[in-house]
Amino acid sequence: MKLHELKPAEGSKTTRKRIGRGIGSGTGKTAGKGHKGQNARSGGGVRPGFEGGQNPLYRRLPKRGFTNIHRKIIENVSLEDLNLFEDGTDITVELLIESGIIKNAKDGVKILGNGEITKKINVIAPITLSKSAADKIKAVGGSVTEVI
Repeated sequence: MKLHELKPAEGSKTTRKRIGRGIGSGTGKTAGKGHKGQNARSGGGVRPGFEGGQNPLYRRLPKRGFTNIHRKIIENVSLEDLNLFEDGTDITVELLIESGIIKNAKDGVKILGNGEITKKINVIAPITLSKSAADKIKAVGGSVTEVI
């Protein structure tokens, strides 16, 4: 492919519709707004959800639920995701974020025992593990270090 062969994607470039430019254009005179009324005026129209003065749906329905401000957001990591690291790697929260396995470890990270692990890894706190994940890591020859 050469520079002179580049073309925009089909349908991505369209010409602007020039409204209100004479009767021959098809959108002259009232510019597609019809005759008079709120929507024909400058700045006309109603806000989203407006029902002509009738009590709107969002006010007729009851409020439900709440947002718990004390909830903990814990990132879960499958054990099989740790196979991408080399033998003897120290698994820390920073390493998991750097490698893209997790995005945000605001309230902690927990390694779950999903799948199998084939590498000898060293898990270093503050990462928590499920019992099955800890057993599988130790069975392969890895270690779990808990710092309190």
